[in-house]
Amino acid sequence: MTEQVIALEATKQYSSDSYSSGNYINDEAYTNWKTKARHLLATACGSDSIHLKEFMEREGGGFYSTNHQTLLQVKAVFEAAKEDFEGGYLNSVRSMVQAELFSDELEQARELHRSGYHIAAAVIAGVVLETTLRGLCAEEGIGTGSLNKMNADLAKAGRYNLLAQKRITALADIRNNAAHGHVDQFTAADVADMIDRVEAFVTDQLS
Repeated sequence: MTEQVIALEATKQYSSDSYSSGNYINDEAYTNWKTKARHLLATACGSDSIHLKEFMEREGGGFYSTNHQTLLQVKAVFEAAKEDFEGGYLNSVRSMVQAELFSDELEQARELHRSGYHIAAAVIAGVVLETTLRGLCAEEGIGTGSLNKMNADLAKAGRYNLLAQKRITALADIRNNAAHGHVDQFTAADVADMIDRVEAFVTDQLS
């Protein structure tokens, strides 16, 4: 996004007519960047965040503003959001959004389980678990890999204790057996317990 802004500002040209004068940038490229930036802010900061609201308020510009002047305004808002994001100040927002998404997926897994689709339910719960571990690895600066590798690396890094690691290993076994069709290696009750344990783990790590 930063490189795109630099390229965008490089299109700046002075223009003057009977209505206004000033510096203008390529309008199509500006619209492209603005759309991406707005979407990124909504995703990273939340649809009700002050960053997004300020961005949307500024992007309209003033009556006599050039699109270059408007770019400078929204760019300042975007950079402020970027600094907050990189400084970790938006972790709570990101966690809240992730937790909500995971909650929806786990509810889907429960519905599948209630309908007798235990394999599909286990696979979805496993996806939530693996995605959560990937996010934790990113926070800890750990490279991602298989579910069991990430689990071991996170425990080694002290993100959680050995008991939690063993529980995740057991959940990973159910997920792997479900994904490979080894239905004799787990029961419907195991899947129900898996969903509950994944939910508890996600809640604990993202709270």
